[in-house]
Amino acid sequence: MAQYAIAWLPGDGIGREVMEAARLVLDALHLDATYPHGDIGWEFWCSEGDALPKRTIELLGSSHAAMFGAITSKPVKAAEAELAPSLRGTGLVYRSPIVRMRQLFDLYICLRPTKAYPGNPLNFKEGIDLVVFRENTEDLYAGVEFSPVPPALADTLGSLSKPFGAFAGLLPEEYAVSCKVNTRKGSARIARAAFEFAREHKRKRVTIVHKANVVRATDGLFLEEAKQVAREFPDIQMDEANVDAICMWLLKNPFNYDVLVAPNLYGDIISDLCVQGSTRSTPSPRSSRRK
Repeated sequence: MAQYAIAWLPGDGIGREVMEAARLVLDALHLDATYPHGDIGWEFWCSEGDALPKRTIELLGSSHAAMFGAITSKPVKAAEAELAPSLRGTGLVYRSPIVRMRQLFDLYICLRPTKAYPGNPLNFKEGIDLVVFRENTEDLYAGVEFSPVPPALADTLGSLSKPFGAFAGLLPEEYAVSCKVNTRKGSARIARAAFEFAREHKRKRVTIVHKANVVRATDGLFLEEAKQVAREFPDIQMDEANVDAICMWLLKNPFNYDVLVAPNLYGDIISDLCVQGSTRSTPSPRSSRRK
């Protein structure tokens, strides 16, 4: 019997190709594992009205780990139009299965290392070694969204928030609302994970990434909780940076940073930027022709 069971979730489109390539690597390593297939993604939304069927959730619960490819993302109206005829008009709403999976299994740590390995001809700068801790279950990825906006929600926002007055009178289908949800628990535990990692791996600094000067309520809470956690780690330097500023400084002076911790959306952005900052881009044939 194999030592590990790894749920195999190809997803849609390019995800299947990526997973085929990943399997070549795993087989070459002779990993002692089985790879039971799991249904996830657009195909199952269209046919069943559920992009993460119950059978896949059960498979994940009985597996040691999962390998996930990629999924198709489409606007709500486009998603409804793709439903099987028998499911249309039943009130089903498409929701990202990857976000749902993270929340179901409380996968709150998205650990994204970026390292420039010596001798790689694509290295932008030698010696880059950054680690991003991205909170993975809250923030703008929480999935609390409305389009069209229910009148009851508009009335509530109008009564509670003076800035919402700028949108008063809009018809429900003329705008959309996404709720950014940060909790004290979620903010503190991702910050603690970052500081614990820094201590265990002899890292010197943790940078808290936020936009608390503008998004004062949610990012302010995240920053407050992260600073509170930092007091438990006097041996680790702590600093903070606005997300827009860090996007400049990571490219200009990447060696000033070590471990970064951020809410969900910012963590996604800066980790992609870190990868680009550690490798040189080569012009595509199309861009070369334009020059």
